[in-house]
Amino acid sequence: MRNVLGGELEECGTDPVTGFTRTGRCEVTVEDVGIHGICVVVTADFLEHQSELGNDLVTPRPEWSFPGLRPGDRWCVVALRWVQSASAGRAAPVVLASTHESVLQVAPLELLQAYAVDVPDDLSGLA
Repeated sequence: MRNVLGGELEECGTDPVTGFTRTGRCEVTVEDVGIHGICVVVTADFLEHQSELGNDLVTPRPEWSFPGLRPGDRWCVVALRWVQSASAGRAAPVVLASTHESVLQVAPLELLQAYAVDVPDDLSGLA
């Protein structure tokens, strides 16, 4: 699996365990029609905006192995939902090395980079 930078997809988070497949990685499978591929560091503003959009990321949903999120958690979010927050200026910071390459179908790399929290020292590979 590759990330949006072309490298190996890195782990996003294990406390809580994230990912559509609950492996800690933002793996995107054929079953994942929502493309839960963007690894973010959740902020209070992002959680509030998602709630305003009807996407409750705070309430635990044990039936989906979803613990409910708090600011500071790292979580694989639905690409289109993140783009909605980015359009409103309320997106959560993105961990590019842990963001699955398939999200580039929905979110341009330049937009993801604008919110990146893991910008590499050598930027030549980002062109």
